[in-house]
Amino acid sequence: MKNRFIILTCIAVFASMFSCTKENKTSPFEDQIEAILKRMTIEEKVGQTAQFTLDVIGKGENVYTSHFPFQLDEVMLKDVLVNRKTGSILNTASNTPLTLKEWHDVVSKIQKVAIETTGIPVIYGIDAIHGTTYTQDATFLPQQIGQAATFNRSLVFKGAENTAYETRASNLPWDFSPVLDLGRNAAWPRMWETFGEDAYLVSEMGKEVIKGYQGGDKNSIDRHHVAACLKHYMGYGAPFNGKDRTPANIPVQDLIEKHYEPFVKAVEAGALTVMVNSGIVNGESVHASHHLITEMLKQDLNFDGVVVTDWQDINNLYVRDRIAKDDKEAIKIAFNAGIDMAMVPYDVKYTEDFVALVKEGEVSMERLDDAVRRILRLKFRLGLFENPVFDYNEYKNFASKAHQEDAKRAAEESITLLKNEKELLPLSSSTKVLVTGPNANSMRTLQGGWTLSWQGEKVEKYIDNHNTFLKSIQDIASHVTYVPGLNYKMNGAYWEEENIDIQAAVRAAKKVDVIIACIGENTYTEKPGDLNNLSLSENQQELVKALAKTGKPIVLVLNEGRPRTISAIEPLAQAVVHTYLPGTYGGEVTADILFGKTNPSGRLPYTYPKHPNSLINYDYKPAENRTEMQGAYNYKAVQDLQYGFGHGLSYTTFKYSNLKSDKKAFGPHDTITFSVDVTNIGSRAGKEAVLLFSSDLYASITPDNRRLRAFDKISLNPNETKTVEFKVAASELAFVNLNKEWVIEEGQYKIQVGSEVLMIEANKSAKWHNAFRTR
Repeated sequence: MKNRFIILTCIAVFASMFSCTKENKTSPFEDQIEAILKRMTIEEKVGQTAQFTLDVIGKGENVYTSHFPFQLDEVMLKDVLVNRKTGSILNTASNTPLTLKEWHDVVSKIQKVAIETTGIPVIYGIDAIHGTTYTQDATFLPQQIGQAATFNRSLVFKGAENTAYETRASNLPWDFSPVLDLGRNAAWPRMWETFGEDAYLVSEMGKEVIKGYQGGDKNSIDRHHVAACLKHYMGYGAPFNGKDRTPANIPVQDLIEKHYEPFVKAVEAGALTVMVNSGIVNGESVHASHHLITEMLKQDLNFDGVVVTDWQDINNLYVRDRIAKDDKEAIKIAFNAGIDMAMVPYDVKYTEDFVALVKEGEVSMERLDDAVRRILRLKFRLGLFENPVFDYNEYKNFASKAHQEDAKRAAEESITLLKNEKELLPLSSSTKVLVTGPNANSMRTLQGGWTLSWQGEKVEKYIDNHNTFLKSIQDIASHVTYVPGLNYKMNGAYWEEENIDIQAAVRAAKKVDVIIACIGENTYTEKPGDLNNLSLSENQQELVKALAKTGKPIVLVLNEGRPRTISAIEPLAQAVVHTYLPGTYGGEVTADILFGKTNPSGRLPYTYPKHPNSLINYDYKPAENRTEMQGAYNYKAVQDLQYGFGHGLSYTTFKYSNLKSDKKAFGPHDTITFSVDVTNIGSRAGKEAVLLFSSDLYASITPDNRRLRAFDKISLNPNETKTVEFKVAASELAFVNLNKEWVIEEGQYKIQVGSEVLMIEANKSAKWHNAFRTR
């Protein structure tokens, strides 16, 4: 690389060799960072905080679209990287995936211009949320909700590790993932991007993703790993009305105990970056919250990484939330709240406004330096100063057979059998089946959004339909008839349907033994995925109702990003199989389960509601589920669920016994060891997710119904018994009180694993005043 890069690098190395040793350095790079920072102009510092989308520097009619095949626009490239000293680029161009070579060529040119200008490499970010989203031929896993349904940490870790490898092969070192929002509102269009509704499950899976993405040392991210980015800090997944980027009203103790907790655990695990919630929590725009960003994240958690905005969300403080009179004031508010990098995808005027704010004293040099220091630290940790670009030809395992097998295993363990009356499943390969429904022959619906394009609409342009439900069933069964009954309008909104011919499916059903109805949703994400009715579409319900009148048994195969209510048709089906958004191999593994090649082992990571107006989470308060009468008054408030959190059936039977605890009474700083025996008393091998729940019987504020505290996934052959052991820190049984303190109180706790229950008792109360629950 050229002179300025070489000079700055040499100065940094020299400074690190001869500077005085400082205690409590946040990274090994602090001296190099300070040496570079001292020589930067205001314009160079401001440029480091800017992140523009690739379309801005591509050839096209305007900054919003680029021609394809993609080509860099030399004029805009100079404006963005030379004039504005930009520190980061994100996204693909024209919402279209590139090849490994195309990514290499694009990133190489960007890095060359950036380093010649400032001596500082650009950091490139991408949304690689279940595989490398915008790279052709990449390996695609189940979406996060399906990964959560596996209840298998090792599969989630391996999938993240493989995604990091393929993302770095694309010369994209920063992954805007994992999503650590809790999916608490079934209507929310990003439900499928989460690990479900439970704080512990989200925390545990989040830690596995961070380890898989970043490797073992956050200060030395090698060429096979990427920087993780925690999304979306915090409370984003619980909008009051269920629609994307709308306000959330969350009691402060729930905000801390449930929504904050996964971010606490992820920062403790070494996550390098955080993306801020687009919305409003308890009346405050999160991008404007000094308390949430600076105090709770940076100070309370000692977070030394980068805080980045979400897409155009500084501008939203002005145009949407109306707490700033213009974009310039919005920049001031966001950076003074603690933002370090602004995702201002198209707004190149941002740098001019920010420079003016610093010169006017509206944003202090100290605050700017802190932001730039964090950005430089991230770039050093990723090794970008030494190797800003890698040769993609060296990544021999890109989309390898091993990566594909890992994705297939994750999909297989995600599939959840919700209902199986009279053991209809598994089917014989000689059974005559009708395959119907709009999801039956679509690779797009298997994948979901963020797959080769933002809304997933380009999947079938780049992935052949060889592995849909239909094609996979045809590979196993001898007699398969296919009549869709209706299709999605693939060039319309996600909810639009066409080619509706229910009677054709009914006629075909009369000639078969079993109907397999593949129903659910087309792909969507974010705001385009908002809905007004959580019920499954009327056309699909009418299809199932008409088929039921034939008297033939029905298997519902659900392929959806959120739990669309099915109470009107579920009783008509003898079996229900939930596939979520299982990825490339979803059709194959589902067919294997339907015909008994594989034993299902997934479990619901959320509560499946029965009615759109009866949404609840499994950790509800006792007042939400009452069965008793009080004299003449009926206080009943019985919850009517379709399926509960953690529900999932198998083709074999597991028996739980001998639940034990090493402590009947425990103190607040103890660790409690639980053990339980699990036996496969059925006739075939299977895998079982073993879940441990606790219930605080009485507390100073009304306790949750129950909480997941531990889980593990085991495999058992017929007649085999395994003893599963869980270690649970007593502090993990604590809750947040009205004073925002973590507390554990004297009293009894019910512990349940499967059908087994035991009681333990806290013999001493305690309080913790920090998020890590240490003394």
